[in-house]
Amino acid sequence: MPPGTGWPDDPAGARTPVASSPEDVRRLAGAAASPADLDAAVSVCRACPRLVQWREQVAVERRRSFDTEQYWGRPIAGWGDPAAALLVVGLAPAAHGGNRTGRIFTGDRSGDWLFAALHRAGLAAQATSTHAGDGQQLIGTRMLAAVRCAPPANAPTPAERDTCAPWMDAEVALLLPQLRAVVALGAFAWQATLGCLSRLGIDTPRPRPRFGHGAEVNLGGVTVVGSFHPSQQNTFTGRLTEVMLDQVLDRAAILAGLRNTT
Repeated sequence: MPPGTGWPDDPAGARTPVASSPEDVRRLAGAAASPADLDAAVSVCRACPRLVQWREQVAVERRRSFDTEQYWGRPIAGWGDPAAALLVVGLAPAAHGGNRTGRIFTGDRSGDWLFAALHRAGLAAQATSTHAGDGQQLIGTRMLAAVRCAPPANAPTPAERDTCAPWMDAEVALLLPQLRAVVALGAFAWQATLGCLSRLGIDTPRPRPRFGHGAEVNLGGVTVVGSFHPSQQNTFTGRLTEVMLDQVLDRAAILAGLRNTT
């Protein structure tokens, strides 16, 4: 979907500068003065050739159940409250989820689980998120993916991870004045979050704390809380239950000051 052609909530326009290399990513991420500026630049990034090829191929060779739909087929920007106290971090968009709908954690089973839990925790206005422009809103909360494009086999390379990192660094830096808690969905997001906070000058323990469901580490006033990812593998097998996810989000909401303890 070309920028500025009418997709709901498209943050970019025809004149939005495009990152075509890791150097461009660092430059444009560093120049973003607001979440809106950053979202626009993220949403047109073309710095990782393998990811660009894959996300656009998927958008043309659509899953049969979505073969009549237009796919977004671009990077997925962070989404939610631009002054959030709570941040939810995932690995990357799903090929037929966010890569289709244009919104992170939207349009697949993982997103169904997550938005339902956010709604139960009082952090989302609706229990579902089906597409951009559907009226969903996050309350005091923002979400982002450490890698912004859908990767083949859900596995970005280390080089792709590192190329994308400045986008996350810039987004978290903009949130830091009021950010109080981060929920890291899975080990990849846990490591990405700790690495990001370290690069932003926040002292992190060495060796880095190990990921685990319900694990917590306080870093300079920002508490990172781990959760198993709401993937089908985890939810179908019972490794992650609704109660377990609710407990993590409830705890994070309290840490972020979005809910009192009484």
